[in-house]
Amino acid sequence: MKWRSLGLCFFIVLCASVVNAFSLDREAFTFTKYDLDVRVEPEQQRLGVRGQITLRNDSQTPQKMAVLQISSSLDWRSIKAAGKPLQFVSQPYASDIDHTGALSEAVVTLPDAVAPKGTIDLEIAYEGVIVLDATRLTRLGTPETQASSSDWDQISAKFTAVRGAGYVAWYPIAAEAASLSEGSDLFEVLGRWKAREATSIMKIGFASPADAGDAIPLVTLCSGDELQAVTREGTTKFPGAQCSYQPLGLLVPAFVVANYGVVDRPAITVYNLPEHAGAAETYASAAEKTSTLVTEWFGAARKKTQTADLDDPSAAPFESGSLLLTPLASIDPKLAGLIAAHQLTHAAFSSPRPWINEGLAHFAQALYIEQQKGRQAALDYMGTHRSALSAVEKEKEKQTTVPRSEDEVNRSLINTYDEELYRSKAMCVWWMLRDLVGDQGLKKALAAYRPEQDKEPSYMPRLIQARTQRDLEWFFDDWVYRDRGLPDFKVESAFTRKTMADEYLVTITVANLGRAGAEVPVTVKFAGGEITKRLEVRGNNKGVIRVEISKPPEEIVVNDGSVPESDMTNNTFKIEATDTAK
Repeated sequence: MKWRSLGLCFFIVLCASVVNAFSLDREAFTFTKYDLDVRVEPEQQRLGVRGQITLRNDSQTPQKMAVLQISSSLDWRSIKAAGKPLQFVSQPYASDIDHTGALSEAVVTLPDAVAPKGTIDLEIAYEGVIVLDATRLTRLGTPETQASSSDWDQISAKFTAVRGAGYVAWYPIAAEAASLSEGSDLFEVLGRWKAREATSIMKIGFASPADAGDAIPLVTLCSGDELQAVTREGTTKFPGAQCSYQPLGLLVPAFVVANYGVVDRPAITVYNLPEHAGAAETYASAAEKTSTLVTEWFGAARKKTQTADLDDPSAAPFESGSLLLTPLASIDPKLAGLIAAHQLTHAAFSSPRPWINEGLAHFAQALYIEQQKGRQAALDYMGTHRSALSAVEKEKEKQTTVPRSEDEVNRSLINTYDEELYRSKAMCVWWMLRDLVGDQGLKKALAAYRPEQDKEPSYMPRLIQARTQRDLEWFFDDWVYRDRGLPDFKVESAFTRKTMADEYLVTITVANLGRAGAEVPVTVKFAGGEITKRLEVRGNNKGVIRVEISKPPEEIVVNDGSVPESDMTNNTFKIEATDTAK
């Protein structure tokens, strides 16, 4: 009977623990402040962290438990409040928000329940190794080489580069499980985390042992609003960097430790591995040439741009704030200016909204190509993004579990976590806005933008309409506030008659079979020339335009590629000679 009682007690405790685990609200707390000291030991591939974090209860109920998560390759050492150790249970938690595919989760019992909007300061300590690990990708069937070039984060004696949440949870986070096998699940979980932490403050001091025998001393870099190299304790024994994010915004904190050489120019500083000095000079020169265009559109840089070399030539580039991590040896010199345009735009223009922040950086790349090779080349470049966008839209149509009205809001540019939307679609939106209001009108609106004043989704649209005196509410409703898919333009009919002045007047009816409206170019081609005019056609509607030309029309083309469409195979309308009225 005694053993039965003990077994029953154990069973009850176990059940209670399981119920408690399932009832945890992992997203109850927002991490409003980080103040961390990070020790990096490349030879041991180790990371040690000590510091303090501040949590705020953003749930509707008092919280007695808090969840802290770090990479599964790291171990919790202590968690304290007001200097007193707190009880916590450390457990593995499967999640692809970390490159290992799992997290080391500490479920902490707080001294007292924290009321809604209340805060608590915690002193934390953890350590462990960060080695190259592409588990989350290889278990999905990704080839090892390809997976390692994507998840290249590691601390090693040769080279150290580590990205933050979404790659490696080297600082504490708290999020629900995310899976790469579940479509956009990871991006949605990561997007919620970034949105919750956007106004948080992070201060990190890095230290790493220096090797006095190296010809080039170790350089420690980190991303952030302030980037300052420091020497610990007045010696070169522990060189490092102080990094500050105020606020964290959309940035992913990252750090690098390597034997870098430096190419320093007014617009950019490039840190290169010794064998890539020539590539660093080439990239710095391309960035300098591109800076004029970026300044013209987005203003002077708010901070100096930093580029750091990656040792794996096939590693995927990564950008966070003013820091770009990319293998310099792999950059095609012809594409250096294109990459720099994106990077310099982020240094000059910042927004808490992804569709503005990332969309404009991609828009700047299209502007750069247009400047170098002309409008058609820019449209061809955008075409590569339109193809991906069209695939996303087609996939969306297959998903019928969410009501259309709700889906329109969730996938709108102001709410989406889908990178294809807030990057590729947003780029197209900015290009269309430029066609709608002109270069000068859009430049004036961008110059008037203040990120700290962007408190509501209509802030940027109001700036654009105020500076251009155009009512574009219909456009923003279709493309920004809601996701109404893509338009589908088709020349429904064309009627031609000869005028008294021996000219030809072509009356064209364009139908939009899609639900999103746009102002689209309509081109009438004839022997020896062509004329283009713009026509506004709302979703599921028709528009009529009249074009006067000097010779009989031969062909009509709606859309030159500047407006993304779901179907561009029906955009050409042939006119037979017999269709022209005498």
